[in-house]
Amino acid sequence: MKRLLTFAFFIAIAAQLSAEPYDLLKRNLKSHIQYLASDALQGRKTGTKGEKMAAEYLYDALEANGVIMLTDRNGQDFTIMSGNDSIHSRNIVGIIEGSDSLLRDEYIVVGAHFDHLGTHTLMVDGTPVTQIFAGADDNASGVALLIELSRFVSERRYDFPRSIIFVGFGAKEHGMAGSWYFVNRAFQGMGNVKAMINLDMLGRGNAANPFKLFSQVSMAELNPIKEETSRHPVTISPAIADATIQPSDFLPFYEAKIPVFFFTTGKHREYHTIRDTPKLILYNNLVEECIYVFHFLEVLANQEVLFQAFNASFRESKEPAMPEDGVYAATECDKRPQFFHSDEKHFLDSWVYKYLKYPKAAISRGIQGCVEVEFIIEKDGSVTNVRVVRSVDELLDDEAVRVISVSPKWIPGRIGGNKVRTKITLPVFFILRKG
Repeated sequence: MKRLLTFAFFIAIAAQLSAEPYDLLKRNLKSHIQYLASDALQGRKTGTKGEKMAAEYLYDALEANGVIMLTDRNGQDFTIMSGNDSIHSRNIVGIIEGSDSLLRDEYIVVGAHFDHLGTHTLMVDGTPVTQIFAGADDNASGVALLIELSRFVSERRYDFPRSIIFVGFGAKEHGMAGSWYFVNRAFQGMGNVKAMINLDMLGRGNAANPFKLFSQVSMAELNPIKEETSRHPVTISPAIADATIQPSDFLPFYEAKIPVFFFTTGKHREYHTIRDTPKLILYNNLVEECIYVFHFLEVLANQEVLFQAFNASFRESKEPAMPEDGVYAATECDKRPQFFHSDEKHFLDSWVYKYLKYPKAAISRGIQGCVEVEFIIEKDGSVTNVRVVRSVDELLDDEAVRVISVSPKWIPGRIGGNKVRTKITLPVFFILRKG
């Protein structure tokens, strides 16, 4: 009996000790979200004082956590043209250098956007009333995770052979301008970025909005990472999302052919409304998600070689190289191309997956995977220069090219009010299910 009591005593002490970091994490996440979604920041609209306050808060938090800052408090400044107006925004960037002398020059980027929609004024009985889009889930929740992940990595930096770069992106609501600027203009070490983790809308995870992970990496390479992560003290595991996931700051990395891992709990009824407030955040679930993403990041950082098969899958297309003169990335457009007044997700749902025919020969041979297809939306909305940039098998490649090539016309992208030729890269999933 004495031995049983002693054992029970040690279990109680261990539970108490493990609860303390959990409670601290929960308090920290809540504190970050309450500040970022407070009335003082006025919805953090791109180019406003509120967005700048969010950027400064993130800078101070990362620096306090021991992150080496690669920008000053004003951030990595860039300008967006919206009609005839110039809008200034910024990215906040810091690094925790890897502990391995050989691997520290390889980077894993962890990013989250800190801007939102700002305010809206309407008349009520002749009186102007200002509504604030607080954006607690979109995306104060992702920024809160980013901050706490930086604290965890800093406290265990010797367990991370590769360097971890933490980025807060501005202007996501303006065509992901901040992440595009980081990838294409600002960060000189893009050639050494081996993976990108994106955190966007993680605060409402429940049965209706499960914790999800989107990646273009094949299951053959992703499953071992998930299995290794599950051996750590995690209590949840994300469901695998398909290409119908909403666009976010992973897209410029995706277009640069960098393996991306997008964690989210997805859209809900309060998305982009004034009801997206801190009181609706499910903080216990957010804690579990944060712990999972941390261990997933730890597993990534400790892989001997990252994504050999993924990198080898990019083959030279049978089509001629796409002309670059006068062609813009979708993220460069003031107005992205639209498919029947909607986005690329709608194109995949209503056209590609509706008319895609899984080749019978591929079914019989059990061939499946993600084909990445690149194409141009011309100024007249027509689809041209369709080609495979990441292959699975010629059977699947040819079918993906076929269905995109016969697409109806799009609404072309615009920059400064002018129509432009726009390049888009999309994943087309071929997935076999039992039965």
